[in-house]
Amino acid sequence: MKSPYFRFRLPFFALLFVLLFGFSSCVQEGKTADTLSPVETAIPVAPALSDTAIPIPDSLQLLAAIPAGPDQPVALVASSIADAETIIARKQVPILCYHQVRDWREKDSKQAKDYIIPEDRFKDHIKMLADSGYQTVLPDQLLAYLTTGAPLPKKPVMLTFDDTSLGQYTAAAPELEKYGFKGVFFIMTVSLDRPNYMTKAQVKELSDKGHAIGSHTWDHQNVKKYQGQDWVTQVEKPSRQLAEITGKPTEYFAYPFGLWNPEAIPELKQRGLIAAFQLADKRDPQDPLHSIRRIIASGYWSSNSLHRAMVNSF
Repeated sequence: MKSPYFRFRLPFFALLFVLLFGFSSCVQEGKTADTLSPVETAIPVAPALSDTAIPIPDSLQLLAAIPAGPDQPVALVASSIADAETIIARKQVPILCYHQVRDWREKDSKQAKDYIIPEDRFKDHIKMLADSGYQTVLPDQLLAYLTTGAPLPKKPVMLTFDDTSLGQYTAAAPELEKYGFKGVFFIMTVSLDRPNYMTKAQVKELSDKGHAIGSHTWDHQNVKKYQGQDWVTQVEKPSRQLAEITGKPTEYFAYPFGLWNPEAIPELKQRGLIAAFQLADKRDPQDPLHSIRRIIASGYWSSNSLHRAMVNSF
């Protein structure tokens, strides 16, 4: 014998199904950035997925280096990265390379004085840049500009320091900070904690203050001569050591003596270095990000001479 309520079962379950489905939809639609998981917030919403919406492996570290702006998507797709021709066509940013920041000594040779800038002259350089309206940029900003066209300050300049000499910490860094400037310090790790060179703690302090730390090899050997294990000794291990010191990935590299060749580029990429800085040679037409140009700021140059060199070189 059928129950008198049998005829109400189907409508009842249908109604229950509708209510449960509606509740589930409301919960999903009510999610915000605060309630989504980190994985969900990193995935851009698109009407349809395609192969071009997934970053290719070679671009993953480059994308991670590009800081997100207020109107910039959380994740950039690979198709937004400019090709080499576009990158080379963009106006170059003036990039200065300093070495020792200290007063000249009697035993310093004429040639050495190109690489040694007296403290007062360095102060004049930095004051001229500040008075002229220049603003310092760091490698992340430079890469964002080169690869996506992200805006830079009206008068950008990058200040880089090679070889880890102590004066970069005791004399140069305080002068930069006086004007709110940031520098890029390319560290030669063999010299860490040695007399007249920076300590690991000082490198960590510079990083914590917002300066960028990059690699300048273990002991300054010519990259064009590297073979086999040299890439581990000179690039891989120093990059790992600097990451352990700063707590941040080591993604930028400066070639010793400014010397490089195209064969070095895949070796650097393989070890997570997404850009590399030379001196005044031509850029690689296939990979300009690993042959970014700089000029040495000579110890002989007045602030006016420096400005003329910047204008003529970039």
